Amino acid sequence: MKTTAKFRLLLGSFLMLMIFIGCKNEAKTETTSSTSEATTDEAKEQGQAFIEDDGSTPNVLQIAIGSPDHTTLVAAVQAADLENALVNAGPLMVFAPTNAAFDALPEGTVENLLKPENKDALANILKYHVTAGNYSKDFLMKFKKLGQANDQNVMIEVKGDDVYVGGAKIIGSVKAGNGIVHVVDKVMLPPSEE
Repeated sequence: MKTTAKFRLLLGSFLMLMIFIGCKNEAKTETTSSTSEATTDEAKEQGQAFIEDDGSTPNVLQIAIGSPDHTTLVAAVQAADLENALVNAGPLMVFAPTNAAFDALPEGTVENLLKPENKDALANILKYHVTAGNYSKDFLMKFKKLGQANDQNVMIEVKGDDVYVGGAKIIGSVKAGNGIVHVVDKVMLPPSEE
């Protein structure tokens, strides 16, 4: 009788061990598959642009992302993979066209630029909206031109109290942690893209 009890105890322990190992392997398989899916998503979203920080002044990218008037600009920045460029230490001056400015482009232009095969052209246009510096609208009145991030110059024109950069009027400005965002009413096209 003692042998039967020992056998049952040993058999019960063995079964419990097998169940435990089986559950552990199943959890490991689920973790592995979800980890590989997460790794694929994370590979695209790497770099400083994807670090969450609620304690500091928003950078130029965060300002654009938080603006309901700049959803097209944000989509374009994401399609061109330029997020990390807009969060570097700067200082950066970004001339941010509104959704209405993008809507004013010829029909189909935005959709065409957002295609993966047009990523370089889109990046060139977006870089034409960025320059090094942190100048207020009033200070920009002293300039005739600015060197942009795409290695081209953009002309500045003053009409009364209004400042135009590449033909786009500055209609508002927001200070950022790494520079300044000047909201403009037009998409500026580099000379090679016009």
